[in-house]
Parts: sequence; structure tokens; C-alpha cells
Amino acid sequence: MTGEVLIVTGTGTGVGKTVVTAALAARALARGRRVAVLKPAQTGVAEREPGDAAEAARLAGPVTARELARYPAPLAPATAARLAGLPPVRPAEVAKAAIDLAAGHDLVLVEGAGGLLVRFDESGGTLADAAALLAAPVVVVTTAGLGTLNDAALTAEALRARGLHCRGLIIGSWPAAPDLASRCNLTDLPAVTGAPLLARIPAGAAALPPPAFRDRAPAWLAALPSRGTGG
Repeated sequence: MTGEVLIVTGTGTGVGKTVVTAALAARALARGRRVAVLKPAQTGVAEREPGDAAEAARLAGPVTARELARYPAPLAPATAARLAGLPPVRPAEVAKAAIDLAAGHDLVLVEGAGGLLVRFDESGGTLADAAALLAAPVVVVTTAGLGTLNDAALTAEALRARGLHCRGLIIGSWPAAPDLASRCNLTDLPAVTGAPLLARIPAGAAALPPPAFRDRAPAWLAALPSRGTGG
């Protein structure tokens, strides 16, 4: 493995993992890096519809977008695979695919489904298991407002319990007019997780025209180090 592998997980579903993945990819592309986006298990999307990896590529630009499996039901991958009568994705397959992509790319972004411990297979394999096999750092995408502190703290605790490194937190949708809870969480999220708050992606970023998204993404992620977090 030559390129960097970075795991993108979330505190739950719908928190902005794909837009964060796209922003990280756009920032890396702007710095001349070769980027791949790997989606191990895409659920809730029909066969010919674009999935999360394709959406990240649409926003970010010329990345290699790869899915390992797709299941039609909008459920956890293990459940969706079982209902569809299709083989599940296992952590070892995710790790192998990431390593293969890293051989020809400078950065491989692995975007999970839902949260860190959502099951990939009937044996209980998760994105955390794939991260452990890869010894890869993890970025956690969170929501901004009330209720996020517990979810973020639990995710950070799960990472520590498995000996995984949380590179930091990114708020996936920062409101234009943040409420009191959101403003307080800028201080409280690092305090309860022990991880730095790396960035805030503006709400509605995915609706921007792709050229505007690519132009603005580096500024959204300006606080990230130039290496080690997709830079």
C-alpha cells in the first residue's frame, strides 16, 4: 500500500458523510493528488441510480469511484443483503479493495454506511473492523445541534476501545443561522470526544454547482493539516 487511506464514518445516517467525502476529495484534487472514493456497501439505491461514491465524484471532480456491493433496501448493509438474497460485504474485502486502490492513488477515502458499528455481515463485521485491518485513521462526521454530543462521544469511545485513531470531527451541515446548541457544540464536541473539530461544511453545499463546490471546499477545510487528513 502506497497511498493514504482515510475512513469517513458518521454518528448516524444522514449526517453528511458523502458531502464531507466529496469536500475531502476536492481538496486533495486541488493539491494535485490522485483520489479514490470507496463505498463498501451502498444501500437504498436502485441499480442504475448514482450512489454515494458517484455523488462524491460529481461534486469533487475526477476521482476513481468504486462500490463493492449495492442493495436496494434502505437498511443496514447486513440486513439489506439478507433481504435481497445477496452476499454481504465483509471487512476483509473492504480492506483489500482499499489497499488495491491505494497502490494507484495518493488518497483513498472509504465512506461507511450509517454509523461506525453498523453491521456489514451476519458475523457482525463493521467499518471499524475494516479500519483496524487497514490501521487507518478515522474522521467522524457529526450533526451540529442538540443531541449530537452523546452520539459523537459514543462513537469516539468505540474508536478508542478498538485502538483506532480518530483524526477529528467534521460537522456535515453547518446552518447559516446556528442556534445556541450548535454554537455551544463548537466547544463541547472536542471536549466530550477528545478529538479536534476539523471543519464545518455549510448546509446546502451539495446543492452547489460542482465547479463552485470544488472552488470552495479547500476553504471549508482550511484548518486541516496539509498531510494526514486528505490534504
